[in-house]
Amino acid sequence: MVTSKLTLEPLGSLPENQRRLLLDIGPRWGEDILGHRQTVIDCYTPLVASAPKDGIVVERDVRYGPHERHLLDIFLPAENQAEGRGSTATRKLDAIVFVHGGAFVRGNKSVNGEIYDNVCYWFASQGLAAINVEYRLAGAAPYPGGAEDVSCALAYVHENANSFNIDPGRIFVVGHSAGGAHAATCLFDPAVTDNSLPPPVAGLVLISARLVADVRAGNPNANPVRTYFGDDEELYPARSPLTHVERSTTPLMIAVAEFENPYLDEYGAQFFLEALRHRGVPPRFIQMRGHNHTSIVAHFNSGEEYLGREILHFIATVTRSGES
Repeated sequence: MVTSKLTLEPLGSLPENQRRLLLDIGPRWGEDILGHRQTVIDCYTPLVASAPKDGIVVERDVRYGPHERHLLDIFLPAENQAEGRGSTATRKLDAIVFVHGGAFVRGNKSVNGEIYDNVCYWFASQGLAAINVEYRLAGAAPYPGGAEDVSCALAYVHENANSFNIDPGRIFVVGHSAGGAHAATCLFDPAVTDNSLPPPVAGLVLISARLVADVRAGNPNANPVRTYFGDDEELYPARSPLTHVERSTTPLMIAVAEFENPYLDEYGAQFFLEALRHRGVPPRFIQMRGHNHTSIVAHFNSGEEYLGREILHFIATVTRSGES
């Protein structure tokens, strides 16, 4: 199979019958999230599997902590590797640290050997280092355990930045769904930051992130929210990333899909507005037309590049350390 040509059309890298299928599912996304998610994965897996991966070196299952899920995969441009690890002459790379979703109770850094890997392959193909992070799930690590794992993974990346020719001042976090909640909690929430300051990051990209702990009647993931955030709903506001957005000046970008898990688009917009109120530099906000909660990440490295290009532009406009 040959990867689709580059396109900016929503879902445009898919064959037309699959594109129409996902657009038809879109308005009904919340009726069967797991079933529709599998349909999206089935559609995109062949595309991202056939995408060229030459020129990218992957080091898998690197341990960053003591738990069996404290693992990460590192994707590097081969030309960067060829110049030698730690070489002072090597161009230091911008890096993204990707934190996957899974409603707090499930998920892996690689769904089937392709999905989620595709995000890191795409960024590595653009000349960045990309790190794909596994973390403990809610059963083993309730709030704020996932955020503590993100902080631990960031510490590992910082400590080993020179080894991978990464610029430690140019590390960006990209979090999807529950992974976005963990990333935002790691950077903003005093439950984490007051105990141990997280390693500095240059910017944060939240994609379809759960930014409010809620068990509203229409939330199909209410039970997983309880599992992670606890049974005491009075604690939910204090444990919600939305509450703490004003605590950080980290450059921020927010992306949501047109067809989201219930309330995630609403919370993304609220987060954007709160950040807009409290920050000198406005955050960025993008709604991905035609996309759903899963395709918004599954489409990376498929030939559709709008969101990826917007993230690269966001990264490029963040001032480098020492620059005015």
